[in-house]
Amino acid sequence: MVNDGIKAKGVLQLTLIDENGNIKKQDEHNLVVNTGLAYIASRIKDATAGTMTHMAVGTGSTPASAADTALGGALGDRVGLDSTTIVTTTATDDSVQYIATFGAGVATGAITEAGIFNALTGGTMLCRTVFAVINKGALDTLVITWKVTVA
Repeated sequence: MVNDGIKAKGVLQLTLIDENGNIKKQDEHNLVVNTGLAYIASRIKDATAGTMTHMAVGTGSTPASAADTALGGALGDRVGLDSTTIVTTTATDDSVQYIATFGAGVATGAITEAGIFNALTGGTMLCRTVFAVINKGALDTLVITWKVTVA
């Protein structure tokens, strides 16, 4: 019997750079939600689902659920991804890495969740995570590097 055990999972690194250049890093695991799994399957079939293009942060504290389709409490507008690349985690080219920057004045507040989407508004959410609060001041920059692995 063959058991390949393919799963989609993710990990992200949140890097907060304050107005004085001090850096605080925090690593978190995420949940690939049901709409994200359906998105992955559709991309295997063809490219009609579109690509992931935006990241959002919020203030929601309800634990991530497979049924989630949006953040619990979005904080400001979604930002466009800085980059999307194929990277190696366990097997060659088994992961997609998304990077987004929330610059000064963007998404200011007590951030406790993040998600990846394929549209500026609405659209499909690939994954969501909830984490310990990151207090982003008006002059701070938050860079999120999010890796989704299918292995």
